[in-house]
Amino acid sequence: MTLRPILIHPDPRLKKVAAPIARVTPEIETLAADMLATMYDAPGIGLAAPQVGVSGRIFVMDATRDPEAEPRPIVLINPEIEWASDEKNVYDEGCLSIPDQYAEVTRPAQVRMRWMGLDGKNHSEEFDGLWATCAQHELDHLNGVLFIDHISAIKRQMITRRMVKLKREKARA
Repeated sequence: MTLRPILIHPDPRLKKVAAPIARVTPEIETLAADMLATMYDAPGIGLAAPQVGVSGRIFVMDATRDPEAEPRPIVLINPEIEWASDEKNVYDEGCLSIPDQYAEVTRPAQVRMRWMGLDGKNHSEEFDGLWATCAQHELDHLNGVLFIDHISAIKRQMITRRMVKLKREKARA
């Protein structure tokens, strides 16, 4: 497994719709393993392929927060929301591509997703709480949408300016 560099906003690759994945190949298996390693190392609870510069409809997540609990990594290929609850949930979201910035985002409290797994088979599962928020956040990445696209323009501009400054500082270092 290789840790992959995570793109930092603003980067045009983060705003593009990712391409569907036709089938599970050794390259996709390697990408999934690298993404999980990168996500855990960051540390984060989700990571989408566009965040590591790959235009593919795949994301990984593990919203297990309890350090005593067994990790539950999930790899979702070509994910789709089959159903979303009318009930909403507000969560203070962050993003590995927008480090140290958080904002409240309102999303459906529960979603049922369908995806292809690394086994090449179709899977479906209902997620709630942090898992639902994470799944929707990562699916947004595959559609070129960032969590800051769900907040006010003023807050979005402030966060974007901070990221431009951060990227300049990193480039100088």
